[in-house]
Amino acid sequence: MKKIIVQIYEVQTPHEAETLIELGVDHIGSVILSQESWKNADIRETIKLVGQTDSRASLIPLFSVPDAVFRVLDYYQPHIVHFCEDLSDQRLVKTLMQLHENVRKKFPEIRIMRSIPIARPGGFDRLTPPRIPTLELARIFEPVSDYFLTDTVLEEQPVTGFVGITGQTCDWDTAKKLIESNHIPVILAGGLSPDNVSDAVKYVGPTGVDSCTGTNASDKEGHSIRFKKDTEKVRRFVEAVRILEL
Repeated sequence: MKKIIVQIYEVQTPHEAETLIELGVDHIGSVILSQESWKNADIRETIKLVGQTDSRASLIPLFSVPDAVFRVLDYYQPHIVHFCEDLSDQRLVKTLMQLHENVRKKFPEIRIMRSIPIARPGGFDRLTPPRIPTLELARIFEPVSDYFLTDTVLEEQPVTGFVGITGQTCDWDTAKKLIESNHIPVILAGGLSPDNVSDAVKYVGPTGVDSCTGTNASDKEGHSIRFKKDTEKVRRFVEAVRILEL
């Protein structure tokens, strides 16, 4: 099996990024939480550090106002910009298509990753409002994207308006169909952990795998702690993937 991309979110400090790179993580993902407080020295240093290695820095802006996005990309200069809106509004889809096109024109050196929402098994038809089918979304965004990332969409997202950090797996059958029907790399996300990533890769066959909640540290009640990774979980996650490449 060829090399599988291992992508880990949410990494906000150079120290944590350095640790994860040493563990063999390929894509180090960071998040800008708002367009009002978009400058973060730690994240800038994190991306700079990643740029000095063979790994790649991926950056999610949790906003899609074009001028704000352009400021962020000019300031941070990540390898990848990752957009993860939940795409429930068809008018938003058209707006985001234009954003992708403009990012490509202004920052041709930056790759674009687009999250494609996928429901839990059997859950897509129950979501409201009615959604554009997964494969149709992929067809729309494929010409203006360099990567897709499949992630789990619920009736209520942990971050309103965006897909991710649910800790729940998406429908792997749909993810597999997406991979088989398009021509750009697909990274599988949604509830992946050291315990299920091997089964996910074997069944779905993605270009890469992504983990956030499943490799976070936990509090005393066992709840995931955002922006703090569990080094041992990340190590096990990477090892579970790399053994499949042998």
